[in-house]
Amino acid sequence: MTEKTGYRATAKWLIGSPFKIRPVADLVRQKPYADAIAILDNMPQKGARLIKKVVVSAASNALNKNRKLGEDMLYIKELRIDEGPRMRRVWFRARGRADMLVKQMCHISCTVEEIGKKSEA
Repeated sequence: MTEKTGYRATAKWLIGSPFKIRPVADLVRQKPYADAIAILDNMPQKGARLIKKVVVSAASNALNKNRKLGEDMLYIKELRIDEGPRMRRVWFRARGRADMLVKQMCHISCTVEEIGKKSEA
């Protein structure tokens, strides 16, 4: 059984399609914290803002629990974008018809770790 290491943060029930957010996550996975934040700051996608909040939260959890760490000593070990429930709404149309408006949700979870503790997996 493997040990769970690192400092975590999660954000659940965010309104945004996981299929649109995953390509943004692929760009910052396994990158140093400072580089990841710089990449996310310069991206126009909504997913970049959502991911940045979770990554900053995970890093502040790490800095709060271990005072010896610095921001330059962290990297993004794991970044997962999972599907959440779909919010369905009725959208009334002409002539008594109705369409279904489906808003997708996602859960974002991030784990940051010290650069010196990279695993050999």
